[in-house]
Amino acid sequence: MKTVTIENVTLGEGQSKIIVPLVGKTRADVLQEAAIAVQSNCDIVEWRIDHFEEILDFDKAAAFSKEVKAAVSRPLLITFRTAKEGGVCPLEDQKYFEMYHTLLEKGAPDLLDVELFMPEAGVSELVAKAHEKGKKIIMCNHDFDKTPAKEEIIQRLQMMQTKGADICKIAVMPQTAHDVIVLLDATQEMYQQHADRPLITMSMGELGVVSRVSGKTFGSAATFGAAKKASAPGQVSVAELRTILETL
Repeated sequence: MKTVTIENVTLGEGQSKIIVPLVGKTRADVLQEAAIAVQSNCDIVEWRIDHFEEILDFDKAAAFSKEVKAAVSRPLLITFRTAKEGGVCPLEDQKYFEMYHTLLEKGAPDLLDVELFMPEAGVSELVAKAHEKGKKIIMCNHDFDKTPAKEEIIQRLQMMQTKGADICKIAVMPQTAHDVIVLLDATQEMYQQHADRPLITMSMGELGVVSRVSGKTFGSAATFGAAKKASAPGQVSVAELRTILETL
């Protein structure tokens, strides 16, 4: 199993790492949330740029990412979540790739979030460009309606590996407690039998909170916590997460 190291943070060894999202609309909001995230003692900060009101000006957003990076003083994951996977800003596929290439050329991401089911040629080109520049890719898939079968979850994670992801991430919505077990079972089977790089998996909502705190037991290398405002259903505060992870 490979590990992934960004600055002084290594995913795939030790305790699950805590990632905190910034979801501010304005520059002031983002920087205020960045200060709160730093105080929370998280490991990685995620800037959810689909919430940012200036995101459609790619050059300005890339330039501002340098301010965000300086403010968080730790690894910065930049994520544009598409509307079809729970994001808040509609964007054409061509613009999605143009935006990310601009961030790689002119911005300051350490990691980029790329969705599994975006057009294959664009994903391949983006992954190659990121790696050329020494940046890491978290490839992801989200299902806000249901929990797919265990075999389907494993297949999607394997597809991410095939497409060159450095870290493979999936988040699903449980309808029953059994769905949470399906996600955890898929995680441990992927981790034990197929994975050669770090995984991040979670079951969302109140039912799925257990998956956010017990991930390391089953093979998930990181979890998302809220320093101020949660970016997805079921996120626990960083302070609570840290205590629970240390106890486990």
